Amino acid sequence: MTEQKKLQPLQAVKGMNDILPPDSARWEWLEAKMRSVLQRYGYQNVRTPIVEPTALFVRGIGEVTDIVEKEMYAFEDRADKHGQAEHLALRPEMTAGVVRAMIEHSFLRDSGRRLYYFGPMFRREKPQKGRYRQFHQMGVEALGFHGPDVDAEVILLGCRLLRELGLKDGEHVRLELNCLGAPEERRAHREALVLHLEAHKALLDEDSQRRMYTNPLRVLDTKNPALQDMANAAPKLLDFLGEASLAHFNGVRAILDAAGIAYTLNPRLVRGLDYYNLTVFEWVTEKLGSQGTVCGGGRYDGLIEQLGGKPTPAVGFGMGMERMLLLLEEVGVAPAAPAPDAYAVVPSAQGLPQVMVALEVLRAAGVSVILHPGQSSMKSQFKKADASGAAYALVFGEDELAQGMVSIKPLRNEGAAQYTRRIDAASDWASELLNA
Repeated sequence: MTEQKKLQPLQAVKGMNDILPPDSARWEWLEAKMRSVLQRYGYQNVRTPIVEPTALFVRGIGEVTDIVEKEMYAFEDRADKHGQAEHLALRPEMTAGVVRAMIEHSFLRDSGRRLYYFGPMFRREKPQKGRYRQFHQMGVEALGFHGPDVDAEVILLGCRLLRELGLKDGEHVRLELNCLGAPEERRAHREALVLHLEAHKALLDEDSQRRMYTNPLRVLDTKNPALQDMANAAPKLLDFLGEASLAHFNGVRAILDAAGIAYTLNPRLVRGLDYYNLTVFEWVTEKLGSQGTVCGGGRYDGLIEQLGGKPTPAVGFGMGMERMLLLLEEVGVAPAAPAPDAYAVVPSAQGLPQVMVALEVLRAAGVSVILHPGQSSMKSQFKKADASGAAYALVFGEDELAQGMVSIKPLRNEGAAQYTRRIDAASDWASELLNA
């Protein structure tokens, strides 16, 4: 009889991380804070598939973007009985998927929509701190609304989110603005920009030379120190904007100025996706090294028509959850560790039926209570009760159970005395545990 070969344990794909307690509590706290703000602005939750047709991102994001060319997880699905195989992709971002859903379900037929989402995205990148192959985003999309007021509202929403998370304008994050104008204005600027880049072709690295004719705006977004002077001297898109684009941008700025929102005009801010027009914006930080952008977005009026819908205005932004948690940790913002209201100490299995019924009554009344699993010494159970962070220990000892009572011992208030309550009247004293 041969010895069975021991199976080797499997590990997660590099750059795709497990989120375990207690760290998962930080995610829940962050999502709850964000949902509170989003609901105050009238945004509703939307959820779309993780897998979408590859063509959605090629058409929506742009065929010559880094995301589509280098980073997207695209694959050919198994062929059907007719020999046809679907070309599918793990979503690298979610705006295109939200737009696809709006078109498919005629969701913008009657009125505009304010939507938000949370979810995982996927990009084939070199994993590093703040940049992963599977990462998570929160995003908002305001679809079907014209005018600079909606752009400004989305930016104000972003500012409110950051402030309520504990981040300070100017100290922890900085807002940058730009205007990309209309398609015809970008075409005129593009021609001038290509001429400028051709004149400095000898300076351009391989990646910039490749982009020079396909996506020249992205050349200006270079992080190469040797190209900064060339990029700074390039023709500025703001100088090519017409009256309507300038009026829209000035309308956004007027609202932000009135609200006291500080911002910096950055003529080189272009974002990484092809679908943006008019207002674009980013919140950047210097606290995370090279991973400086924590939230960004803008207006994308042409995307819905580009994906097969009727011409519809839209604006939104995306925020990286991992990067936001890193920033909050860096600046010392930490949520309180989750703790139950009470911890049940039960030294004998004899009274478990009576105890567990009482605990269910407490939970029905909103009390968070943990029952120690299995039997162990009173000393061990009190140690675990204290480590749990619970405000009270509920002691169901033999003497207490014989009298139909429970001893309630405060764990966080040294001056408070232990007292007893009737087990069968748990609903009457549940509020005592909640108002600790």
